[in-house]
Amino acid sequence: MYTIATLGSHSCLQILKGAKEEGFNTLAVATKDMAKFYRGYSFIDEVKEIAKWRDFFALEKELIKKNVIIVPHGSFVAYLGLKENKKMKVPTFGSKDVLDWEQDRKKQRQWLVDAKIKVPHEFKDGSEIKGPVIVKFYGARGGKGYFVAHNPKEFKKKIAAFKGRPHVIQEYVIGAPIYIHYFASPLSGQVEIMSVDKRYETNVDSLGRIPLKGQEHIEVEPSFVVVGNIPLTLRESMLAKALQMGEKLVESSKRLIGGRGLYGPFCLETIVPENLEFHVIEISARIVAGTNISVPYSPYSYFKHGQAMTTGRRIAREIKTAIAENRLQEVLG
Repeated sequence: MYTIATLGSHSCLQILKGAKEEGFNTLAVATKDMAKFYRGYSFIDEVKEIAKWRDFFALEKELIKKNVIIVPHGSFVAYLGLKENKKMKVPTFGSKDVLDWEQDRKKQRQWLVDAKIKVPHEFKDGSEIKGPVIVKFYGARGGKGYFVAHNPKEFKKKIAAFKGRPHVIQEYVIGAPIYIHYFASPLSGQVEIMSVDKRYETNVDSLGRIPLKGQEHIEVEPSFVVVGNIPLTLRESMLAKALQMGEKLVESSKRLIGGRGLYGPFCLETIVPENLEFHVIEISARIVAGTNISVPYSPYSYFKHGQAMTTGRRIAREIKTAIAENRLQEVLG
């Protein structure tokens, strides 16, 4: 009997609820301050308590004996580290090879360009800035540290605080932020849209509620730290193009990354201006927290599967099918 496990953070509840619905044993690895919270859910069979996140690796032998399959999410790289994730010995759902491409924003852009997906203009350095830009740092940090600049002088002043951290300078596209969640099945070869959301960010969303005239004397730097997610449904005429983007990204990953490329859950973070063209600003090659709003389902996962189907349950369904067809190694990284 296999056990689905993950870290007690991010989208743990959705992942383990979906695993239980598909008949798996479930396990959460949580720090002391969160362990009691996760023990309050009956669909979590066991909570392994650790003092700090990096103590996770001391559990690996025990987890392997329990026939554990890890389902990773954004907290794995954020809390455990990229190199440590790639060295993990416990069987993991999804490709570890995509982590280097997700983490490195230059590689992300190469990936998107290879897939012929529209991306915002990118500046080589701050001296080229001629209008509003957003500066982003490497890694999954929920928008933390991002800042807006309008000219070289403003950029130079703001970037100094980050002491040479790797970053990209991206054209600030004016439009609606749309985050599209996908699932790519390595077993069937199909890509499906699971759900769509927008992020609720502080304090940029709060500032947006104040008329421009009222913002003149507010000395607050816009912040893009994510505090929550809001469900969306796309205009139906936009869905075919959204699906095509996901399919092109998966096909490109097989060329650039090799092997099975990207599979399992992923997200394209887009900005849509008034011409309704998607501008992709980021790739998340894993389950994203925005899928949590689609419990027990979104319109798209319901239309596709005809039942309650979260991204967490879709992952467990893929693992279950792989086990039944004796193809488990095809879904493990």
